[in-house]
Amino acid sequence: MTSPLRKNTIRIVLEKVTLLGILTLLFLTSLPGHAQNNTHLEEEKMQWFQDAKLGIFIHWGLYAVNGIDESWSFFNGYISHNDYLKQTNGFTAKNYDPVAWADLIKKSGARYSVITSKHHDGFALWDSKFGDFNAKKASAAKRDVLSPFVSALRKEGLKVGIYYSLPDWSYQDYTHHTRDSMRYKPADDPKRWNTFLNYYQGQLKELSKTYNPDLWWFDGDWEHSSAEWEAPKVRQMLLDQNPGTIINSRLQGHGDYATPEQGMPVTRPKDNYWELCMTMNNSWGYQKNDHDYKSLDQLIGIFTDVISSGGNLLLDIGPKGDGSIPKEQEELLTGLGRWTQKHKEAIFGTVAGISKDHFYGPTTLSKDKSILYLFVKGNPNGEIVLRGIKNKINRIWVVGDGTKLSHKVVGKIYWSHYPGIKYIQVPDYVLDENMTVLAVLLDGKIDLYREDGSVIESN
Repeated sequence: MTSPLRKNTIRIVLEKVTLLGILTLLFLTSLPGHAQNNTHLEEEKMQWFQDAKLGIFIHWGLYAVNGIDESWSFFNGYISHNDYLKQTNGFTAKNYDPVAWADLIKKSGARYSVITSKHHDGFALWDSKFGDFNAKKASAAKRDVLSPFVSALRKEGLKVGIYYSLPDWSYQDYTHHTRDSMRYKPADDPKRWNTFLNYYQGQLKELSKTYNPDLWWFDGDWEHSSAEWEAPKVRQMLLDQNPGTIINSRLQGHGDYATPEQGMPVTRPKDNYWELCMTMNNSWGYQKNDHDYKSLDQLIGIFTDVISSGGNLLLDIGPKGDGSIPKEQEELLTGLGRWTQKHKEAIFGTVAGISKDHFYGPTTLSKDKSILYLFVKGNPNGEIVLRGIKNKINRIWVVGDGTKLSHKVVGKIYWSHYPGIKYIQVPDYVLDENMTVLAVLLDGKIDLYREDGSVIESN
């Protein structure tokens, strides 16, 4: 038997050793080299995201069977929860072809894809060990439908994004069930809340270990605070598994980029990294009665407005319950792919363009900012106008076919540093069927005139 004095001595020694270890760890992580490595990793992982420009969002779940609002239909009382769950019998995935999905996404020009592994209804697309409410154990599909798609994306060289709903309205130990029905509050039943935390964080660990996603797309964080979700802990847990993963903004302030939804920002967002998620029609998941699709020209117009402001577009598709992709969505992705392939030099790896004060349309710039790309909507009737560009123009060509174009400068006066107005001739025969793109090679990094006009003081 150890004496009380000896026990106390051992305890003090262990506490000192532990404290020494913590201090050593803090010292090592504070070294300049360690900080530089962390900074480099952050820059590197956000660089692929910024360069990617286009991603494809996929909302696929039970709601596709009857073509109703995903999860919200029972939450808002449009249908009972029991009737909602009956859709498991129609979720067959009998025509599901993950290889064809990935091929279509690749052909659209997208560099990454994000799929709903689990929406707010709690139905999981993979064979989760946490509960039985998933595609393999609780649907007519009787199989994991997430894994083959992730594998297909990887084979195509595409980045993998996993959407995960923080709320789970079907889980008995989650707080919310419907808009008018709340099971409990975390403060009133912390033990029950802890059961849910273990459940959802267990699923995240499972997804992280199995798929090692390049990007996490969280949703539903508004129902609880950062402390209640244990958001800092979750972020660190995911980064420990994959330090190069990216997390969206919907983890109560612990994400890497902003996610405006549906509405294109009117002014350029202040966030360094951002992504607009948008539907092709008016629905995220498949709805057989929603035929209000945007035209290809409209989608390209939105896309170019987004990249002109330095953002990404996450364009949504909603497969049917049998796994097939609606014809309209497939045609739009194919059309988008034709256009992005032709104009890839002006899209991928570029940076935000110039203000519309200088050109009435979207623009991007090469990374060294010596090439200005102009996205010309419609038929400009023979010419377009550039204002306030101080640089000399060395060359102008049509992106995708290389045709060289001419230009002239009007209003440049010898005694003023005002650069004049540059008119670029654009003949009809170079116009693209959707949107024409021009490349303007400057004599150096773009230099913009941002002053008021001069007054003649001597002539």
